[in-house]
Amino acid sequence: MKDIVSNSIHTSGLPLRPQLSKDDLIQAGGLVLLAAGLLTAIFLPLYVMLSKSFQDAEGNFTGLENYSEYFGTPTLVTSAQNTLTIGVVTTVLVGVLAFIYAYALTRSCMPMKGLFRGIAMVPILAPSLLPAISLVYLFGNQGMIKEVLMGQSIYGPIGIVIALSFWIFPHTVLILTTALSMADARLYEAAIALRASRLRIFFTVTLPGAKYGVMSACFVAFTYAITDFGAPKVIGGWYNVLSVDIYKQVVGQWNFQMGAVVSVVLLFPVVLSFIADRIVQRRQIALISSGSVPLEPKPDKKFDRIMLAYCMTISFILLGILAVSAYASFIKFWPYNLNLTLDNYQFDLMDGGGWAAYQNSIIMAIWTAILGTVIIFSGAYLIEKSRLFSRFRSVLQFIAIIPLAVPGMVLGLAYIFFFNPTKFNIPFTGIELTNPFNFLYATMGILVICTITHYYTVPHLTAVTALKQMDSEFETVSASLKVPFYKTFTRVTFPVCLPAIMDISIYLFVNAMTTVSAVVFLWGPQTHLASVAVLNMDDQGDIAPAAAMAMMIVYTSASVRVVYGLLTRGIERRTQAWRRRESVD
Repeated sequence: MKDIVSNSIHTSGLPLRPQLSKDDLIQAGGLVLLAAGLLTAIFLPLYVMLSKSFQDAEGNFTGLENYSEYFGTPTLVTSAQNTLTIGVVTTVLVGVLAFIYAYALTRSCMPMKGLFRGIAMVPILAPSLLPAISLVYLFGNQGMIKEVLMGQSIYGPIGIVIALSFWIFPHTVLILTTALSMADARLYEAAIALRASRLRIFFTVTLPGAKYGVMSACFVAFTYAITDFGAPKVIGGWYNVLSVDIYKQVVGQWNFQMGAVVSVVLLFPVVLSFIADRIVQRRQIALISSGSVPLEPKPDKKFDRIMLAYCMTISFILLGILAVSAYASFIKFWPYNLNLTLDNYQFDLMDGGGWAAYQNSIIMAIWTAILGTVIIFSGAYLIEKSRLFSRFRSVLQFIAIIPLAVPGMVLGLAYIFFFNPTKFNIPFTGIELTNPFNFLYATMGILVICTITHYYTVPHLTAVTALKQMDSEFETVSASLKVPFYKTFTRVTFPVCLPAIMDISIYLFVNAMTTVSAVVFLWGPQTHLASVAVLNMDDQGDIAPAAAMAMMIVYTSASVRVVYGLLTRGIERRTQAWRRRESVD
């Protein structure tokens, strides 16, 4: 009977299709849900924001009228020029400083490398507002060492560049350290055998080998520099930049259409930088082959001392900026009353949301870490390990990279346009639809969704990297034995990838605590956040309480980091033991 049915199918000309299993259907459903989630969280808000830039206040289509008004306003055009200037100068400065620091960590034999690696990561624990506040105490009108600037004002491009350099430094150091670690000792041995000088070796071997890492670090630094909102808002003074212009248009003038126009203008250089970075990474080739010899730095007393002195200087500056805010948070009234006090930590007496704002930040960070880790790792698993829809999964992989190219201010404003209206008008049709997502506006939910979306890319890439290290035979064998994929996931994938999962969680938690730009438009009366409270207190002139709240963010992030470090050690030991046991079996 089976042969008759088979023959009838063949003779009818219909191709045979493999029957989808229950696992395939579940994974297909998961991929569809992931696509719907990414579409709702990224594309629809950006589409609505782009539409707003072509409308007037009543929602009527005006074409390029808003853009014509923007480019016809000299102050707004100047902001765009200032933004590019800040981006280029900051990129060059932080790129050079971070490269030398990473070079010292990878190519010298100086002592205390682990300590210097840790100090370089300290700025990640603080919001970008903190270095700006510290610089005001150091170089402001009543600053501790304002004479160092020789009459120049810290309020403006100088302060913005210094504050951004502090905040961006750890991100560039991470990239450059990785790039400089990928070196083949054979190339250096050949150069030495040819009696090439150190300078010549640096320009002919070191730089070419690390050029892709240098380019990526520059793209990251430039993107962060032109999109940050916190530092320019606190210390920018008269020097306007695009991110602050968006805030002024929306909060100061309630001109949402012009805010959308400025967002599109800001998005343009970021997207160009993102595309350039993707092109550079595609052209990157493997520098480490099976025959490569890892480069081990050789002791050189003079060089090691110079590198040690340099790292100590940079570390002193990083810790010093943090210490200034910590000190200022305990001062009664700078510079007239230097007595120590805890009054600045009485947040409930100030206009900033009080201690409830700090508690809300912790709650948001926890939810972001939990839900974000589940969503991101599950999505990465479906994209990487599913056997279905290869092209569709490739599209999802590309979409997962896009949030990296969307500035926080732009995403936050897009969320206002998408989640706030009660109804949507479909363009050119006159059809009006009820907005099913309106209930999320000004709630903790929208803050969590926006934060997860804003920081989606890096955890996704982390998860994909961890999953790629696992042999695909795990899933193949499980499928042949008819073991449900979720059992393989819980018994094999999850334990092996637990260190990466923990990395994702801590990354999301810390960034949720420190973010400002992505949530500054979205908080409500009951969802005030600590990072936004720092901004509001600084606006009210309560700079010492603002420093205190910023330090509470640092203390919290640092404490979680310490706990994470202790947990990671135990998890790594268990993971290694599991791998050894599996290899023996």
